[in-house]
Amino acid sequence: MTVPTRIAVVAVGDPARHDQGLGRSVLARLRERAAGRPLPPGTVLAECAEPDPGRLVRLWDHAGLAVVLESAPARDGDPGRVYRLDLPGAELRRPGAMGAHGLGEAIELGRALDRLPGHLVAYAVAAADTSAGEGLSPPVASAVGLLAERVEEEIVRHRVAAAHRHP
Repeated sequence: MTVPTRIAVVAVGDPARHDQGLGRSVLARLRERAAGRPLPPGTVLAECAEPDPGRLVRLWDHAGLAVVLESAPARDGDPGRVYRLDLPGAELRRPGAMGAHGLGEAIELGRALDRLPGHLVAYAVAAADTSAGEGLSPPVASAVGLLAERVEEEIVRHRVAAAHRHP
């Protein structure tokens, strides 16, 4: 059995709706950092303006690791708060692992088509402003650097784990 090593980092959200541009901003930061510290071969940085389940499945197909970045509705007046969801392969393949909307819909479609990543990590940041317009609100903008670091850490963890499984 071969272990997929491809890594897909997917930004979900419409950058013309302020904080929904979070993922695009994180990808831009990752690209800047990659100039001095390249991402591993096989790492794909992609955008998905709408949470289209079919497109998400195509972007993460055959990936050992998929990292999804998006904004989320703010709860309890806490914009900028970072949420992390970690779904290893076994959990991804369990029916009903998530709700039927958004990312959950893409997971269900991927399960039905047998096109799930080996591991899925999703980061969401509580949005302050999703009205029409460009630019992130200050609380969401302050999370961009942290998320870029966390994505890099996810990639390193994945590659170390894959190396230990298949020396």
